[in-house]
Amino acid sequence: MASSRGKHTKFIFVTGGVVSSLGKGLCAASMGALLEARGLNIGLQKLDPYLNVDPGTMNPTQHGEVFVTDDGAETDLDLGHYERFVSHRMSRHSNYTSGQIYEAVIRKERRGEYLGQTVQVIPHVTNEIRSCILAAAEGLDLLIVEIGGTVGDIESLPFLEAIRQLRLTLDPRDTVFVHLTLLPFIRTAGELKTKPTQHSVMKMREIGIQPDLLVCRSEQPISKGTRDKLALFTNVRADSVISLPDQDIIYKVPMVLRAEGLDDKICEMLNIWSREPPLEEWRRIVDTLEHPQHRVSIGIVGKYVDLAESYKSLHEALVHGGLACNAAVDIVYVDAEQIQAQGAEALLGGLGGVLVPGGFGSRGSEGKIAAIRYARERKIRTSASASACRWPSASSRATSAVLPGLTAPSSTPRSTGP
Repeated sequence: MASSRGKHTKFIFVTGGVVSSLGKGLCAASMGALLEARGLNIGLQKLDPYLNVDPGTMNPTQHGEVFVTDDGAETDLDLGHYERFVSHRMSRHSNYTSGQIYEAVIRKERRGEYLGQTVQVIPHVTNEIRSCILAAAEGLDLLIVEIGGTVGDIESLPFLEAIRQLRLTLDPRDTVFVHLTLLPFIRTAGELKTKPTQHSVMKMREIGIQPDLLVCRSEQPISKGTRDKLALFTNVRADSVISLPDQDIIYKVPMVLRAEGLDDKICEMLNIWSREPPLEEWRRIVDTLEHPQHRVSIGIVGKYVDLAESYKSLHEALVHGGLACNAAVDIVYVDAEQIQAQGAEALLGGLGGVLVPGGFGSRGSEGKIAAIRYARERKIRTSASASACRWPSASSRATSAVLPGLTAPSSTPRSTGP
């Protein structure tokens, strides 16, 4: 497929193994940042195995926030990471779920497009997945595709089969498989264990996919001996085993991967000739976060605070606002129901600002209203979404008359920075 530069679009497929929540989205976004800094026109796509058509009606405490794209699509929160790390704007073509794929296949079957064939996962569902990937690659030099879920889950098998087929149909130097995995540290033994990663790669190879690069999450950097052992048992070159230890700031990840040579290996495998990536802006961001000139505490009063990722874009928007002012923003999550139980003074006292996002249903509404009243009466800077003030209760009607000074942000604030 031709890109805007007259070359074939190249693909990086990112999979995850051992456990969920390893940070595939951050890893994919960081790779995108490095390759975009090399001058490539890149895009990112997330394929989610769940059967929901989109995450718009999913419980935020199970799935995290819903990221709304410019064209109105309700998508996975990883697309927020993508937009914060690269300049490419996400769209409805940047996120597909199993629900959307199966819905498209069934509609085609009802319209008779399959001409009476027996509709099956292979080839019909996998062909639909491949079409979605290729459509998202139009006009790009490189598309990074993140496969949601964990290798071994039954739900993700059609997506893995689709990318296996794509590698066979494309030029051999147009695809790279990156497998993100976990090396657990057993404290009683004092060592990192490679066996879970060995088994994860084994599952990949059983379905016909050999990873080209391993990105290994761990509590500490991995040793040469560990790299050599992983290379031996996973059929991956030792210099293609990348160490990604835990980071206290997510914006360090591109620099860590750069130091490990991940972008160099990808460019070598894909036969891409490009410049060295300038990372001065990333260093400035990290330096500001580590050595701020100012510090402020902001409270987020919500009903889904048990999972901080329910408000991920709001969180990062506040962090980015602080970056622009050379300030660190300490974000305090406050359960709206606890405000009802303990009072606003006990939980909001000492904060420099209050943010009250919206939510489904009436649970926690009185606590949100109490937080808004507390902040207004003490002239604390406050921002509340429109849906945070829509409850038909006596206290909300009494409070509505004193809310005209509040600002109402969009549900998913955007940042122009990384």
